Amino acid sequence: MMLIPAIDLHRGQCVQLQRGKLESARIYSHNAFNLASHWVNLGAERLHVVDLDGAFMGSSQNIESVEQIVAAADGVPVQLGGGIRTRDAIEFWLARGITQVILGTQAILDPTFLGSVATRYSKQIILGLDVRDGVASIRGWQDDSHADVQDVLHNVASLPLFSIVFTDVKRDGMLTGANIQSIQDFLVQTEIDVIASGGIRNTDDLRQLRVLSDSHPNLVGAISGSALYEKQIDFADGLAICR
Repeated sequence: MMLIPAIDLHRGQCVQLQRGKLESARIYSHNAFNLASHWVNLGAERLHVVDLDGAFMGSSQNIESVEQIVAAADGVPVQLGGGIRTRDAIEFWLARGITQVILGTQAILDPTFLGSVATRYSKQIILGLDVRDGVASIRGWQDDSHADVQDVLHNVASLPLFSIVFTDVKRDGMLTGANIQSIQDFLVQTEIDVIASGGIRNTDDLRQLRVLSDSHPNLVGAISGSALYEKQIDFADGLAICR
């Protein structure tokens, strides 16, 4: 199981939010290249990048910062989400070195679109499933889609997705601990690889997720942002636990 650092971008700065609210943004770096280099030098096997402004506005906004992250990653896979809602946007980022693009809003609102691009870009599409009370959230978590998680998983079961990022919206950025039970419940509903996100607080959470991955091998990664930046998790210790 991978431990994947999160780099969330807001107006070119690297921040963390609480439950996706921009007014809660806490700045951790003004230099995306340096921050990405930091995680890569510590042994990160993948970087999770979110263009927060893109998620709210519906199209990519932090283009220069994302390009800096790709350059700093130097071949380490980078997955990018936030405002990617057209085929042109997917091709734009894949051509610029993004390994997988994360589709959330458009994937939920238009399953036909998701099916088309998942087939066209096999294993280069990640479904970003941001869940609040069993329902998928969209548009930077501002709205609920009324799409039930079980229905979404049924619709994507046969698609050649790279993975699903399952985020517990209520816990994201709150350092309250991962909801292990909800992650387990999610894992039994899909055979697609899953990356867990939201609320990871410390190495105890990582140990529980690592144990869970033994019985559910489709749990392939855990994303951490606030816990790493607030030094609740030492990255080297976290890597050792996850491996």
